[in-house]
Amino acid sequence: MQSAQRSRPPAGVQEEKQFDERVVYVNRVARVVKGGRRFRFQALIVAGDHKGRVGIGVSKGADVSAAVTKATDVAKKNMVKISLYKGTLTHEVEGRVGGSKILIMPAAPGTGLIAGGVVRTVLEVAGIENALSKSLGSSNRINTAYAAVNALMSMQPSSKWITKPAAAKKPAAKAKAKA
Repeated sequence: MQSAQRSRPPAGVQEEKQFDERVVYVNRVARVVKGGRRFRFQALIVAGDHKGRVGIGVSKGADVSAAVTKATDVAKKNMVKISLYKGTLTHEVEGRVGGSKILIMPAAPGTGLIAGGVVRTVLEVAGIENALSKSLGSSNRINTAYAAVNALMSMQPSSKWITKPAAAKKPAAKAKAKA
């Protein structure tokens, strides 16, 4: 009787990652105890699939690798779907978290990403190719990352745009009715 074999890739061959996971920030934090300080590490991870999904994870661990692993799991659990329009945003958006305020604007093809720090990483892993951004207020990396994702989540998809081509015809119709 044969045991069921698991489908495992051969040794030395790695599975292709589903998400692009980027370590944005690692911070050493301490708590004071009776004998001195106990150090831990806090990691900020941004994960995305370059197709409109992005997530942010922040976690602490005893060492850097533990913090990064935990933060990656948090980022994958907190994925959000954003709507893209021709490689850029559908319209101008603004996000706020704490003292951080992020303004992200669509840009013409060929412009590239004009953004700095954490916002650039969030836009890259989300799959946005052309955008302009401005970070106002606090420069706290964690709040800035969450503000960027909040801004992207507030975007309306292009299918919900309200266009009124008949609106231009209505005044003319009213003018004819009065005459």
